[in-house]
Amino acid sequence: MRKTLTFILAGGRGERLDPLTRDRAKPAVPFAGIYRIIDYTLSNCVNSGLRRIYVLTQYKSFSLQKHLLAGWNVFSSQLGEFIDVIPAQQRISSDWYKGTADAIYQNIYAINDCAPDRVLILAGDHIYKMNYRDMVKFHEEKDADVTVACVNMPKKMSKDFGVVEVNAENRVLGFQEKPVHPKVIPSKKSEIFASMGIYLFKKDVLLKELEIDSKNVTSSHDFGKNIIPQMLKSKKKVYVYDFAQNAGGKPVYWRDIGTRDAYYQANMDLLKPNSDFDLYDEDWRVRTYHEQYPPIRMITKPSGSGAIYNSMISGGCIIEGGEVDNSILSPNVTIKEGAHVKNSIIMEGVQIGENAKVRNAIIDKEVIIPANTEIGYDLELDKKRFVLTTSGIVIVPKKTDVSIK
Repeated sequence: MRKTLTFILAGGRGERLDPLTRDRAKPAVPFAGIYRIIDYTLSNCVNSGLRRIYVLTQYKSFSLQKHLLAGWNVFSSQLGEFIDVIPAQQRISSDWYKGTADAIYQNIYAINDCAPDRVLILAGDHIYKMNYRDMVKFHEEKDADVTVACVNMPKKMSKDFGVVEVNAENRVLGFQEKPVHPKVIPSKKSEIFASMGIYLFKKDVLLKELEIDSKNVTSSHDFGKNIIPQMLKSKKKVYVYDFAQNAGGKPVYWRDIGTRDAYYQANMDLLKPNSDFDLYDEDWRVRTYHEQYPPIRMITKPSGSGAIYNSMISGGCIIEGGEVDNSILSPNVTIKEGAHVKNSIIMEGVQIGENAKVRNAIIDKEVIIPANTEIGYDLELDKKRFVLTTSGIVIVPKKTDVSIK
């Protein structure tokens, strides 16, 4: 794996996750209480033996960079290992990154400096577990110019993904961007191969294709839309790596949490009995930065109030006679007596006052919810004060003054 150089694309605006991305890049959004979204991709890299990683940032990257410097300084530079953050530098032109391919093209110097045999390109905003060793092995066995990781999805979901058309040997024949009438998997007529935004290139092939694409003034400079179709036209060897192979053909968990509802649901997935995504897998740990918080404090009042049901509670939280049901609490959250939190994601430093009620909500950091306040019970009122998702989840932005009517 030392001959593999990894790029993690972490520079997108994340507009569909607003207001959670108003002050932070999408990969820096908190997830599952103590983690950031990017921790899952980085953990996959570390667990797969990848030790040379560039994280490409662009918009609102301060929080992300701070997290990476604090929690991911785990490699030895003396052994040629690194996780380095590269902000958009406009080295080639005065433009910001114009697409996924352009982001790599603007950092060709970093590829040449490392002289790898292959380049792995990953997204920093997906939740999944993958051993990239298996993908590299498949790539080498096929002698592929590029290998695209894909996940099986029902045919009816094609309009949400880039769909890859393959033959019986998983060699790529075409690419469709969110098609209404998609090409299906030859052996599974009711399923499609959805691109995961993961690409493994031969280094020399990548450099050549990026150079060609950079001269195309009509290109969107995107791997799925432009680079892969460009390679197919020139008869390059393009293969699909079936993510299900990573799990021996068993169902696999992969979530692109680019929307507010997808983000909420991915968090709630963790609370299901026998969740498809196991955070407690000792053989595949998810790393992050851990601040020093005191233990969780649970205070049951003489009245009998105070309970936690089917929830994840992070360090530093104090439950002072409140009730938490099917929810995820980030560190340093306080739930006062008589308060009730249900089906919700509560981020760091939130205080929920006495007898307040919160359900079906995402409360961002450092929000103080006054006593007797109700959120998630009157959606018409909530819509005037906060942000409402398509499915009716209430989002209270960071540091919002909830007391204002």
